[in-house]
Amino acid sequence: MRVLMQQPPQGLESPRYVSISLQQDLLGGWLLVRESGLIGGKSQLKREQFLDTEPAIEAFEKARATHSKKGYQVMFIQGVAEPKS
Repeated sequence: MRVLMQQPPQGLESPRYVSISLQQDLLGGWLLVRESGLIGGKSQLKREQFLDTEPAIEAFEKARATHSKKGYQVMFIQGVAEPKS
């Protein structure tokens, strides 16, 4: 699963983005990867590991909801449906 979100540009500053992906590792665990920063600028990468599917999906959905509340808009979705209202 992967989602790319972006804030609308404000003034002359480049828009901020966040890319959240959830992928299964070779041993059956899950890796949540969050990359955020300015488009064309510096970025930050955070990784979090999970042993089970449910907590990993919950963390993915929570991260997506948190950024949505901060004004980020979904630009690209791969392998996941839109969140339930």
